[in-house]
Amino acid sequence: MSGKLIDGKSIAEHLHERTASKVLELKANGITPKLAIILVGNDKPSQTYVRMKQKAAERVGILFELHNLPANVSQQNIIDEIEKIQSDTTLSGLIVQLPLPEPLYTTEVLNAIRPENDVDCLTDTNLGKLVMKTNKIVPPTPGAVMSILDYLKVNAGGKNITIVGTGALVGKPLAIMLMNQGATVTTCNSKTKDLKEKCLGADIIVTGVGKKNVLRGNMVKEDAIVIDAGVDYSTGKMLGDVNLEEVIKKASYVTPTPGGVGPITVARLLWNTVNSK
Repeated sequence: MSGKLIDGKSIAEHLHERTASKVLELKANGITPKLAIILVGNDKPSQTYVRMKQKAAERVGILFELHNLPANVSQQNIIDEIEKIQSDTTLSGLIVQLPLPEPLYTTEVLNAIRPENDVDCLTDTNLGKLVMKTNKIVPPTPGAVMSILDYLKVNAGGKNITIVGTGALVGKPLAIMLMNQGATVTTCNSKTKDLKEKCLGADIIVTGVGKKNVLRGNMVKEDAIVIDAGVDYSTGKMLGDVNLEEVIKKASYVTPTPGGVGPITVARLLWNTVNSK
């Protein structure tokens, strides 16, 4: 048997409709939501993502501001720019597009964003709220995974879920969110032994590594759900972590790349922007 592809664009479309109607509501009360993005350097994938975010924001009626900074900018200069942008009282959300050219100071830069403007949910404060279940919004990519499970009418409670990749953008926050829903979560990283075994035991597998062919067909049990949240540009084109050709023969549902998690992530970011205050 072969599985079905999950249409991320269609799930994103439903979210955009909700966001657009919320924007109209806010505008009726004299508030126009505004999203600002800081883009440091010339990373091609980052430029592509920012364009996608801008196009989607404008479509749903959110004001969009892009602040470009050179790759050799100092940590203090980025923080100064964040402060300057946040002095605008009409701001709804602010994100620093990752990765930064100098990853060593990412934490300090992200924590300069006020929690109420942090629509990527990457500040220590907002990640802490996620752990304690006092959060108003959730990080966009883990949120996209949850939107997919909702769409498939799958309740995470009681499911065995393996997450491959434990980064701050996907794996860590997603593990917390799934545990909060009563799932049994196994997290895997580059030091994990028996990765194949841990994936074969899973009802749902989520990858967030950014390396093609991390997940092969022989690592997936029959009828598992596979959600690919990783992006690999090493070949010059956009690929995911999952070997789709092999995995779709075993899984019941798989997300493609592109057109899977990506569009939903953008939609969740914009939903956060209109709900962050």
